[in-house]
Amino acid sequence: MHLNIEIKARCKEQEDIRQLLIERNADFRGTDHQIDTYFQVANGRLKLREGNIENNLIHYQRPDQAGPKTSEVHLYKPADSESLSALLQAALGVKVIVDKQREIYFLDNVKFHLDTVKELGTFVEIEAIDVDGSIGAERLHEQCQFYLDLFAIAEEDLLQNSYSDILLEK
Repeated sequence: MHLNIEIKARCKEQEDIRQLLIERNADFRGTDHQIDTYFQVANGRLKLREGNIENNLIHYQRPDQAGPKTSEVHLYKPADSESLSALLQAALGVKVIVDKQREIYFLDNVKFHLDTVKELGTFVEIEAIDVDGSIGAERLHEQCQFYLDLFAIAEEDLLQNSYSDILLEK
């Protein structure tokens, strides 16, 4: 398990953020077409992410609130995501599927996503990540706030819910 403090926001001007990341020599990991299959679970959220760059089974607990939020994340990297998907679909049932194009950048321990989500539009995500407990929640919050200010993200653009919740509300 690791600790994330994350922000998700609507973003009409992804190019502005992309340029700020490039100016700061962010490590661009690539553009990933990701299919996130969310499963019916009693606690938190469970999704299987299938992409060209990232393939993980992810369980996380996160409050639904706008702005920086704490997420407790468990990751599992399956060797065969297709078989795992079939097993989870049979055992748990599919809640919703999120289809997105995601640009992935890193600056130190902070991960940035520029997302284009099918049926929803364009977004930015900021994830300050502490994989080993050496950074702490306070510093992660500070990092998120710094980038929130740098990117000039308006409060009304902050999202409370995950893409899956927004799709389910449509």
